[in-house]
Amino acid sequence: MGTYHEGSLALQERLGVRERADHVGRSLGQDIKPVAAAFLELQPLLIVGAADPGTGRVWTSALTGTPGFVRATGPRQMSVSRNMGRDSRPDPLGTALDTPGTSIGTIALDPRTRRRMRLNGRLRPTPRGFAVEADQVFSNCPRHIQRRETYETLADRPPGNPRRLTELDAQATEFIRSADTFFLATVHPGGADASHRGGNPGFVQVASPRELTWPDYPGNAMFLTLGNLRTDPRAGLLFLDWVTGTTLQLTGEAHAEFTADGERIVRFALGEARWTPSALPLRWSAPDYSPANPEVPG
Repeated sequence: MGTYHEGSLALQERLGVRERADHVGRSLGQDIKPVAAAFLELQPLLIVGAADPGTGRVWTSALTGTPGFVRATGPRQMSVSRNMGRDSRPDPLGTALDTPGTSIGTIALDPRTRRRMRLNGRLRPTPRGFAVEADQVFSNCPRHIQRRETYETLADRPPGNPRRLTELDAQATEFIRSADTFFLATVHPGGADASHRGGNPGFVQVASPRELTWPDYPGNAMFLTLGNLRTDPRAGLLFLDWVTGTTLQLTGEAHAEFTADGERIVRFALGEARWTPSALPLRWSAPDYSPANPEVPG
């Protein structure tokens, strides 16, 4: 498979950005360069996305650990040490992370520096966690990443009990409407991908208890996420509270709509959700919103 599959290529052609996408696509490789390896070893948080091998539903989860728990262990391999206390709790991706050959998308994002790195590939379980043999390794610009200067770790505070939702209640609705960041996992026949979405609070709208919408802000012209959704609508979303560690995971299907004025809106239909209080031990400082964020109407 080339740099892009048919879903991404179709959107690039429709929007007239093929030449730019080819240029940007040269940044995609399989090697973990030394600067990327150094970045990984500083991170306390890794976002992972994949399809559950039993149900086929796509989920996004967050793994945490002492910096160094994620590291490059080869020119094309990333290894992750699992926190067997927190990471052994029930999670929709538990089976996927224990299954050899799982297509997985990962993103390491550092709010302190507004840098991010994405690595997609195939998973291999290891005695202490798992390794990912890289198919794609690349970085994105800091656009729409909110800066959070510091964090602390509350390692002795156990996560709360997960609560399954079939539609969004008032608590989950307010959680989403106040969010400035979420993570989005998608899949395609050749693999999986995890990406970041950011904006000022309110940029994600709850259209109904089973439907969300958000604007697709202009980016790098690759259209990896929307290209995946064009070929396979399954998607997994992760919202997290950077202050309390609470997470909201959603799985369902999504598609892009093109408005008359040329903007793009993504519409997500909820299949199931998982609310987990204090799921993560990290507590981040207040955000400094990205200057690239558009104003949210109303």
